[in-house]
Amino acid sequence: MTNGQGSNDGRDPSDRSAEVVILGAGPAGLVLGNLLHRAGIDCVVLERADRARLHARARAGFLAEHTVRVLDRHGLADGLHRRGRPHATCEFRTGDGRFRLDYAGLGRGERHTVYPQQHLVADLLTSYLAAGGRLHFATEAHRVLDTDGERPTVEASGPDGRPVRWRARYVAGCDGRHGAARRSLPPGAVVHHHDHGLSWLGLLAEAPPSLDAVGYAVHEHGFAGHMARTPEITRYYLQCDRGTPPEAWSEEHIWRELDLRMRAAEHGPLHRGSIVQRTVVDLECDVVEPLRHGALLLAGDAASLLTPSAAKGANLAVLEAELLAAALVDEIAHGDGRALDGYSGRCLEYIWRAQEFSHWMVRLLHAAPTPHGVPSSFDEGLRRARLAALRTSRAQQDWFAENYVGL
Repeated sequence: MTNGQGSNDGRDPSDRSAEVVILGAGPAGLVLGNLLHRAGIDCVVLERADRARLHARARAGFLAEHTVRVLDRHGLADGLHRRGRPHATCEFRTGDGRFRLDYAGLGRGERHTVYPQQHLVADLLTSYLAAGGRLHFATEAHRVLDTDGERPTVEASGPDGRPVRWRARYVAGCDGRHGAARRSLPPGAVVHHHDHGLSWLGLLAEAPPSLDAVGYAVHEHGFAGHMARTPEITRYYLQCDRGTPPEAWSEEHIWRELDLRMRAAEHGPLHRGSIVQRTVVDLECDVVEPLRHGALLLAGDAASLLTPSAAKGANLAVLEAELLAAALVDEIAHGDGRALDGYSGRCLEYIWRAQEFSHWMVRLLHAAPTPHGVPSSFDEGLRRARLAALRTSRAQQDWFAENYVGL
């Protein structure tokens, strides 16, 4: 096992090669590493964080049924079956009252499993290392060179800051929108970007959930969201002005705003606790086209960034990793490159559908920003109409459920 500062493989330090170099040890990189390693494909994962930081990164927590099926299929779901909790209800709170959707009884009849992403990452990491997979912590990739050649090179720096070079047959960029893979895209790559002009203050509170549902609150002060993570930890979101520092609001101010926007006076008090993590999330999204550039392939947040409004990011990452693993095995082990040639187009179909639903959710939950800061009465009317349709129309509810859980 690694000590969190280097390799766990025991090889000579001068050995810097693999059939596939995977950048990033998030869900996409670790699912890909597990599947390639089990298929006998020589691979290595390079992760910029040390092991302690990797275990502490708290992000998404809602896994779709397709994601659970993928993990089950490859023997990677033991932890989530032991500790994950089924979830199938969301509640909307507005000035017109509140309503709930039990979405497991709508659409395709699918539900979520609540399982914090850091727990999933820990499971995937344990599985990969226990099987003898190679992984280097505290190793930051800087750029990928010669992606059109037979052996592309990853330039990186190790835990001691010294430069290292990795040669590979393929490089899988699973290192996010600011990682080396994105920085190494050739001029022909297109990055479609959209900024919603909205920001959320993301919070983790040491407090039990106050609802047995995901809570979405629409209020004149801005959006507020409630998402259970564990019986002791709850994720909250509060819409804030763009540029607000994470520490700008006191804990008392945060809880007052949550009480106000979640309408605690009408629907019951919120369980309070210490705010243990806070970050500001700007609601932006992007898509890279194509996802393959010679020997460089993108997955996860390196392929596309979604807003957290619909909890699609980690689920897309797992789906893409399974597709990419199968395509790489076909090409490397069997000389069949058809799946790899089709990887980008196939993933982009899922990505754009997820982007469309995420965009719809943003418009459902927020007043559209205007240059003068006063919401448009026309946009407000549209938002009320969307909420009314979701409250009253079974067809709209089925559509919502299918897209909320599905990919």
